[in-house]
Amino acid sequence: MISFGPVPSRRLGKSLGINNIVAPKVCSYGCVYCQVGATVKKSIKRESFFQPQFIYEKVIRHIQQISKDNYPDYLTFVSNGEPALDVNLGKTISLLKKTGIPIAVITNASLLDHESVRDDLYMADWVSLKMDAADNDTWQAVNRPHPCLNFESIMKNINLFKDGYKGILCTETMLIDELNDSAENVSALSVLIKEINPSKAFLSIPTRPPSDKSIKIPDAEKINLAWHIFDRMHITAELLTGFEGTDVGFTGNIYEDILNITAVHPLREDTLLKLLQNDKADFQVVEDLIKQRLIRSTNYDGYKYYMREFHIHI
Repeated sequence: MISFGPVPSRRLGKSLGINNIVAPKVCSYGCVYCQVGATVKKSIKRESFFQPQFIYEKVIRHIQQISKDNYPDYLTFVSNGEPALDVNLGKTISLLKKTGIPIAVITNASLLDHESVRDDLYMADWVSLKMDAADNDTWQAVNRPHPCLNFESIMKNINLFKDGYKGILCTETMLIDELNDSAENVSALSVLIKEINPSKAFLSIPTRPPSDKSIKIPDAEKINLAWHIFDRMHITAELLTGFEGTDVGFTGNIYEDILNITAVHPLREDTLLKLLQNDKADFQVVEDLIKQRLIRSTNYDGYKYYMREFHIHI
């Protein structure tokens, strides 16, 4: 399950996703809103998951299978966990640059104290840093970090990274009802983000099923207030509150397409139906995958989604 899509990205246009972390989920955070599900292995230690050449060959093969109309705007590391935990990230980015397609990495920024992580991310053309909280208590409640991580240290290292990064730097804040959507947290967060001076600060809401089922979307007034607070700080902010659309890339292998995408990106029912149509497949494929317990369905915010079903053996 190395690459998937391309999927329509509200940040990056057509994004061909790269999952460089093995299943089940390995991450330094256990964010309450994560669409991949609960963190199975919480870690801050970099390790090898896949060899760079293996990822490169899988991505090249995937690109060769998609139509010109679906050619990606970015190759995006958006993993089954934190992509910077992969000790081979920099080597993989270096290989993928041969494609001529810009490289993006979406990271929670928790590992930037490692010089090796900063050096790896410096190689990417576009980097998004996770910033959900302005204080330790809110950070703990929303992101549920590894116990060895320190909030103040992460903020310091984010600034260290931005001073050396030459690409397009963005931040992303997930707004959660009654957790971090208060005017106090958003105002304090805007001060921290202003110091980083990103090209764009994304404000998002959980549009897919979160790992914590109690999580709710903030009301429209609070979302609007957050944008205005950022705007008053002269931060270029953009709301990511809408549905990306149903136009996902396809390879002709419907089983791989569904499993690869749902491993890191829950599929809304209308998107899945469009994928079946593009791959000239019947809904029986979905029923078979459910029977095999490879995917499952769930309802969220009035829509049905299909997610990867991971089985943990202890």
